[in-house]
This record gives sequence, C-alpha cells and structure tokens, in this order.
Amino acid sequence: MVVRRRVRAVLMPLGLYAVSGLVVGYFVHQAESGNRGLEAKRALKIQARALNQELTAAKADRAIWEHRVALLRSDQIDRDLLEERARVMLGRVHANDVVIIDP
Repeated sequence: MVVRRRVRAVLMPLGLYAVSGLVVGYFVHQAESGNRGLEAKRALKIQARALNQELTAAKADRAIWEHRVALLRSDQIDRDLLEERARVMLGRVHANDVVIIDP
C-alpha cells in the first residue's frame, strides 16, 4: 500500500506535466504552422505585396491610357496621335519612314 501511494505521488504529477506539455506543444505548433499561424501570415504578406505591385502597374497603365484618350477627346486633336492612328488604320507609311517587317 505504501508503495502504491508513493508511485501515485510521483506518477500523477509527472502525468499531469506530460499532458500539459503536450497541450502546450500542440498550441505552439498550431501557432507556428496552422491555417492562421505565423507561416500563413508571412505568405499572406508576400501575396499582398505582389498584389500591391500589380495594382500600381495597373494604375500607371490606366493613367497612360486616360491621357491618350483625353488627347483624342479634346477640342483640338493631337496631330501626332491622329497621324499615328490614320497610318495604322489605312496601312500607309510616310516616304521617310523606315519599315521593319516582323515575320
């Protein structure tokens, strides 16, 4: 009987420490590599940075096109832009232009 009490007195705290250690280990593991852990946070930051760069490029492209459209819509059309569009639509070139045919 005395031996059982001593074994229980030693094994019960060891068992509780082991179980609590396993629970803490589980939560630490989930905090690091779970669906909402630190690794997922890093991946989301990288994805957000890439999307911000893509958005910046799209905004710059849109500004360029808005400028070109504004040149076409103004009261006085830009001569260079008009000439460029006319050459593209009619398939004509100026006598002084250098033409490079891309196969």
